[in-house]
Amino acid sequence: MSSETPLISRRRVLAATTGLATMALAGNASAKRGDPVVRTVHGPVQGLRENGLLVFKGVRYGADTGPRRFQPPAAPTPWKTPLPCTSYGHASPQRGKEEDQSEDCLFLNVWTPGADAAKRPVMLYIHGGAYMTGTGSSPWYDGARLAIRGDVVVVTANHRLGPFGYAYFNRLIPGFEGRYLDGGNAGMLDLVLALQWVRDNIAAFGGDPDRVMLFGQSGGGAKIATLMAMPAAGGLFHRAATMSGQQLTASGPGNATRRTQALLDALKVRPEDLATVPAARIVEALGATDPVIGSGGLYFGPVLDERSLTRHPFYPDAPRQSAAIPMMIGNTHDETRGFFSDPAMYALTWDELPGKLVANMRVDIDPGLVIGRYRELYPAYSPSDVFFAATTASRSWRAAIVEAELRAKQGSPVFAYQLDWASPKDGGMWGAPHTLDIPLVFGTLDAPGVITGTGEDAKRVSGLMMDAFIRFAYSGDPNGEGLPRWEPYSLARRQTMVWNVEPKLVDDPRGEERRLFEKVPFIQQGT
Repeated sequence: MSSETPLISRRRVLAATTGLATMALAGNASAKRGDPVVRTVHGPVQGLRENGLLVFKGVRYGADTGPRRFQPPAAPTPWKTPLPCTSYGHASPQRGKEEDQSEDCLFLNVWTPGADAAKRPVMLYIHGGAYMTGTGSSPWYDGARLAIRGDVVVVTANHRLGPFGYAYFNRLIPGFEGRYLDGGNAGMLDLVLALQWVRDNIAAFGGDPDRVMLFGQSGGGAKIATLMAMPAAGGLFHRAATMSGQQLTASGPGNATRRTQALLDALKVRPEDLATVPAARIVEALGATDPVIGSGGLYFGPVLDERSLTRHPFYPDAPRQSAAIPMMIGNTHDETRGFFSDPAMYALTWDELPGKLVANMRVDIDPGLVIGRYRELYPAYSPSDVFFAATTASRSWRAAIVEAELRAKQGSPVFAYQLDWASPKDGGMWGAPHTLDIPLVFGTLDAPGVITGTGEDAKRVSGLMMDAFIRFAYSGDPNGEGLPRWEPYSLARRQTMVWNVEPKLVDDPRGEERRLFEKVPFIQQGT
């Protein structure tokens, strides 16, 4: 760590916060006399003291979205009595395993060393799950270790997902009282409202509203890329770090209309009736085949609606409005090993490989060419090794390179990284898969489902990554103790920090793979 970034209690061991509870609006038995109370612009909130931190869970930043389905979010009704904020708020309705779902989902969580005038950097994490699933209350995202290690304020947030956040009606019910004109980006507007809440309230929690860093993995990184191109988000954040999550293009209005129509067809309702259909029915209908992708369930994401979003996030260039914001762009070496748990995918034959590649590379290139080149580059690779390497290089890593190139061309600061350190689970078969960097950056190595283990190597890599992200939050520069000099990415050298037990700066890692796939255009799936 540099001397600019105070670390406190490095040796403190924090228990990861687990469980997901329904937000209690009053009379929460967990709140006790003497627990911290902070006054927000909407009203006072009461949190907890945990392991030397003040923790506020389920802080309401927006009104219930149910009565305003498909409309921009609204500020909450003010309150006067301290609102107990000791358990997480509801997640947005979605397919999947989240138990506590409701359209009343505009809540955030705060971990802070003190509700004082310290003006600490703010690290606001946006969860992944594409734009369809997830919540900011996962134990993987517990902000305690980051807050204590770096003397920073950590925030996580929930927002509307799927059709509740991104259904586009503008061509289906034109002029229908104008209520749904912003439906295609309602979920992004939720995040803008969360950022406005931070701007207006975080100083009372010991944070600095002029040093707000966004960081997010997978869909969270994609949302950050989208916010970088949204005029409404201008000036609300000052650093950005995307972890295996990019958004080059948004859905065009045509494809967005097809998806909303497919949802209506599955429900057998008229467009103007969708606002009153029970949320559970809408979630169930998401199992319909996506008309754009042609497989899987319906996908909804941000839309080029010419209202909230008037340009694609990273097409044809990097967004000018965010040119001065320092950015970190990262990926893991074996992204797609995190997408396939079927043992058969780890025992592919050379005969099976071409068909598997065609279905999963997401770029239109001859699989025979790809297989031949990989066998030249890596003679010891098995068919499964080639599959995971080629699908990683042609999917999220490809988009990360494009964003880094566009930022470098623009002359904007961008620091690229690649996580090579591999999970020890199952004899190392997973490599460094999608999501592995989340617990390393949060220090939540012992959270349920994490595959880092808690060995000394995992702790070392985690500490190095945590410190770099903390320094980035402080100054926009991740350099400091434990790292070789991390130079910004340039088109001449393509400098990339390769994370391992001994991190190193590498020029153009996997350059031959990059050159193989740059001959064909990359199209963001579904857009």
